[in-house]
Amino acid sequence: MNVMLEAEAEDFLEKNGFNVAKRAVIKTKDELLKVAKKLGFPLVLKNAELLHKTERNAVKLNVHESNLLEAYQELKARKVLVHKQIDGNYFLIGIKKDPTFGHVIVFGLGGIYTELFKDITIRVYPIGKKQAKDMLEDIKFRKIYEFRNKKINKQALVEALLKTSNLIKKYPNIRELDINPMIANEKEAVIADARIVFE
Repeated sequence: MNVMLEAEAEDFLEKNGFNVAKRAVIKTKDELLKVAKKLGFPLVLKNAELLHKTERNAVKLNVHESNLLEAYQELKARKVLVHKQIDGNYFLIGIKKDPTFGHVIVFGLGGIYTELFKDITIRVYPIGKKQAKDMLEDIKFRKIYEFRNKKINKQALVEALLKTSNLIKKYPNIRELDINPMIANEKEAVIADARIVFE
């Protein structure tokens, strides 16, 4: 079994046509300053060596020039993943290998809502455009992402689900894929965290 942590998983997904947030892995303060200048604020800083980062307080959100060095030092990490912070609604897209059905594709609310609502929908691989569109409508709390006229690019989410289906075709040894969150706004849908397990 081979586990790809976030930095490697995001590179892999980007090479396979997914839209991933602009990012870089840094090891020094000087590298951090250069990357921050290139990406622009606000930023997200993460410990690049941990699998479960949120529970270990290893994610720093809303990092600006004023708190950049403080956030970096608080992580106490040899390798830090620096992400451009994106505004939007959080979704989960995943793959699981089910003992009965084989590969299944998962879609639902992401971020803090994943555990809170456990609101997901599942389809057996492969899926087409109609099934992908249906998945968006199947989640019970979809009104959350339409709240206060917050528009999301549903077409971008549909495309991401179809790319997920194609990924299984290309890499049938994928046992698990966890994209959480995929952040969707009016313009785009962007991966902001990912993990992949291969058999």
